[in-house]
Amino acid sequence: MGHNHNHNHDHGDTKNIAIAFILNSFFVIVEIIGGYLTNSIAIMSDALHDFGDSLSLGIAWGLQKKAKKGRDNKYSYGYKRFSLLGSIFLSGVLSVSSVYVLIEAIKRISAPESVDAKGMLWLAIFGIIINGSAAFRLKKGTSLNEKAVFLHIMEDVLGWVAVLIVSITMMFVDLPILDPLLSIAISIWVMSNVYKNIRETFKVLLQAIPDSVDTEALENEIKQIPEVESIHDLHIWSLDGESHIMTLHIVTESKDKRSIKSRIIAISEKYHIVHVTIEMESADYDCLHSCD
Repeated sequence: MGHNHNHNHDHGDTKNIAIAFILNSFFVIVEIIGGYLTNSIAIMSDALHDFGDSLSLGIAWGLQKKAKKGRDNKYSYGYKRFSLLGSIFLSGVLSVSSVYVLIEAIKRISAPESVDAKGMLWLAIFGIIINGSAAFRLKKGTSLNEKAVFLHIMEDVLGWVAVLIVSITMMFVDLPILDPLLSIAISIWVMSNVYKNIRETFKVLLQAIPDSVDTEALENEIKQIPEVESIHDLHIWSLDGESHIMTLHIVTESKDKRSIKSRIIAISEKYHIVHVTIEMESADYDCLHSCD
């Protein structure tokens, strides 16, 4: 039986996420104050969204350091799957806050309140600068964790671009209803992303084959190794949605099993499979357990 424990994948620099977390947390406070002063439900809704982002950045920061901890007597695969608990928690926070904002925004549609468009404009510019700075830091990162957080921050940047456009429009046209409409749009967008994230999280928890792994292509590549007669009992699942695990049985009569294992491991790495367990069998060997 062969094992591969690929612990050389980059955990990234926690400093980039730490700086993004500090910037985002600071701006949440600015947004809450600014949303109250400008009477903008759209900015208040984005403040709740950014609060969820700050939590996710804080958890990502902690998990980035936690991910460096390998397996122990409690967790034989290490601590990567703890990130799924963070995802479930954050999805719950964002769902509750989005529903609250939707209710408040719908109330304002029937009775729109005037907002300080100029104040919204300055907050939008400030938001683009702060979130843009965090995104610039994270863009330099190489780890999958940093890349995921970078995409999250970029979504915030685009949200503030939308606030900027609406605020400029309201400086020339008196349409206070645009504020709650923007708030509803932001909330629906947040909830759609929450749904996607929680769906992916549960797919990992239920040990579904990762979407990024084409099992047919993977099997064909392994079967192309001349010494491999056939493969069976192939199982693939994911630790955290990024790092995957594979076990399989190989039927071969070759004596050079080390070479076969090395080639299978090289193929699996292309699919982000970081842990491979290979059992070698001869054609006349009967599996001691189910090998379907």
